[in-house]
Amino acid sequence: MAITALPPDADADIARVTEALAMITPRWNVRILLALSGPPLRYSELAAKVSWLQNGQLHPKLKSLCGAGLVERTEHTARHVTYGHTERATALLPILPMIVTWAEEHLEKAERPLAAIEQIEDSLTLLTRRHAAAILWVLKSRKEVSGRVLARIVMPSSDWTNIYPPLRQLVADGLADTEGNGRPYRLSAAGDALGPVLGTLSAWSAGQPLDQAASHPVWGQPQAKSAPRPWVSSPSRLAPVALPPARAVGSSPVWHHRDLFSHAATSRPTAAIPAGGPRR
Repeated sequence: MAITALPPDADADIARVTEALAMITPRWNVRILLALSGPPLRYSELAAKVSWLQNGQLHPKLKSLCGAGLVERTEHTARHVTYGHTERATALLPILPMIVTWAEEHLEKAERPLAAIEQIEDSLTLLTRRHAAAILWVLKSRKEVSGRVLARIVMPSSDWTNIYPPLRQLVADGLADTEGNGRPYRLSAAGDALGPVLGTLSAWSAGQPLDQAASHPVWGQPQAKSAPRPWVSSPSRLAPVALPPARAVGSSPVWHHRDLFSHAATSRPTAAIPAGGPRR
């Protein structure tokens, strides 16, 4: 996918973020990662923590998370195997509270109080729509752009009218705006507010410290009189990232893993996204 009129290496950046979202968005993945946030667990211990999963569902999930480099399987003996976080998964956890903060402000209010984990799952579903990341990148960079031009940038080898289904979905999800047919598209306030989340996901997926999100060429926050910093696109292995300290006035809240499951039903959870579409 060639992305023109964006910072160099933007196409690789978008591809990495899309891949990262595909790792963590599938149902129950974030819940399993949170259940493993302490010391390594045996399979039976982990199964007890995610007891809503039916027999046979946990093993393929663990296999997939191991393959994604988020969970590590350690075979101590033939009868003693444990599962725990990799450094990559540990580095991911501080991004989850940022998603909750965005969701609480910009998603539609549900009829019942939702656990923070459900807020995360709802938000991730919006971001994994087809072409969503690429469209959001272009809208942030271009400010306003027509559907035809957007199609040439995002899907140059396809019929340009194919851009409209994902665009309409982003408008329905509240992440993009337009004044009507034939009018340019732009980010909504909610879409623009995703900047810290997408910038941090970009840093994480590239193997950079999370504080590099502030210098992201698209989603970073400009600083007056500061020299531009190069955006390193080559992936490298992540170092462990400490959880954020207690917040100062006006900063994002610090969430403990137990908070993410607050308000959750004791029975097997239902899907966070209803069949009729996302909650905004």
